[in-house]
Amino acid sequence: MNIFLRAATIYHPQSEFHLQRLNILIEQGKITYIGTDEKEADQTIEASHLCVSAGWVDMFAVTGEPGLEHKEDLQSMALAAAAGGFTEVLCLPNVEPVVQTKGAVTYVKNRTVTLPVTLHPTAAVTIDAEGKELTEMIDLKHAGAVAFTDGTHPIQGAEVMVKALQYLQLFDGLLLNRPENTRLTAFGQMHEGIVSTTLGLKGLPALAEETIVARDLQLLAYTGGKLHFSLISTKAAIESIRKAKADGLQVTCDVASYQATFTDETILPFDTNYKVNPPFRSAADAEAIKQGLVDGTIDTIVSGHQPHDTEAKKLEFDLAEFGIINLETAFAVANTTLTDVVPLETIIEKLTIAPRTILQLPQPQFAIGEVANLTLFDPEQVWTVEEKSKNSKGVNSPFFGKQLTGKVIGIVHKGQLVLN
Repeated sequence: MNIFLRAATIYHPQSEFHLQRLNILIEQGKITYIGTDEKEADQTIEASHLCVSAGWVDMFAVTGEPGLEHKEDLQSMALAAAAGGFTEVLCLPNVEPVVQTKGAVTYVKNRTVTLPVTLHPTAAVTIDAEGKELTEMIDLKHAGAVAFTDGTHPIQGAEVMVKALQYLQLFDGLLLNRPENTRLTAFGQMHEGIVSTTLGLKGLPALAEETIVARDLQLLAYTGGKLHFSLISTKAAIESIRKAKADGLQVTCDVASYQATFTDETILPFDTNYKVNPPFRSAADAEAIKQGLVDGTIDTIVSGHQPHDTEAKKLEFDLAEFGIINLETAFAVANTTLTDVVPLETIIEKLTIAPRTILQLPQPQFAIGEVANLTLFDPEQVWTVEEKSKNSKGVNSPFFGKQLTGKVIGIVHKGQLVLN
């Protein structure tokens, strides 16, 4: 299929065409023309504020295949990702069984060959993601694991972190950890503060994140290696990472696009669609996230996609699972809630160049003759999130029925065009 993009503003800082509004022709999956001339094509795409960038990358998304396909399978995840503008997604290992063998890594790679989105497998750091015994990470790397993480299970043991950081240096591997001291958060339901006390809910203290960030940074300084923190949420944690970067440590971090959207004071009480971990925290934390994105302390924006079925969410608040679906709304949420402080260019950079740099993935080039790996979007379009239109199997989103600004038009990847 030949595709013509008419008058599209290009967001690609590494390209000579950055921020120029030009026509683009894609033939048989490759960019063949960039300029002002009109071209014939099978499909012409235009919009009042059409923009195009390198395909977006998500570094934190949970699927359910294998074992939990009723929550999400790889195909529904790929369709949701495409609808949200992502051409590549890092899949966490938290399925049944945990992704910790060469066969499991190969399964994810082979299962997604024909899908329009590339799903990159991660492998568990420890057996069954229990935080005790290390997996065979060298073998898993050779099988195709892009990074190593216990995913939604924070690594608790300092000795395990030390061994993992040392082991991964043998092949320049990347360790991802979601910082949370689970002993401090046991039975917690929302951010620990005045609101949690008023509602009579046990809190998830900011201290639980901040102590693990401080510990892991000390261990990283001791061992060397590369460490990435997933789903940062507190002001003090951001400040610690900012200092560690200034000291020369190889540390990066991400934040969920929704993290600064609500605070513990603005969520609807006892609505399980707002139950996430890390939780929505204070206004000061939300402001620190925006500043961290602007100054580069926070490297990437992720979806934080964690799908659940009705049985996992339509429960009393203290019994419901943590997590929301956000692959399809990640950009719109960020564009709606962050751009008062964070420029659109910065948001796009944190969805494209930054995650590929961290994961050592090839950077798509915007030039004639290059393979098209592109996201098409309109940052000005206002739309309403409708549950009936979602592609994910998950039913858990606080954004259903809400108006957002910034709409993904589609993606071009693997020679395929997917339009919303």
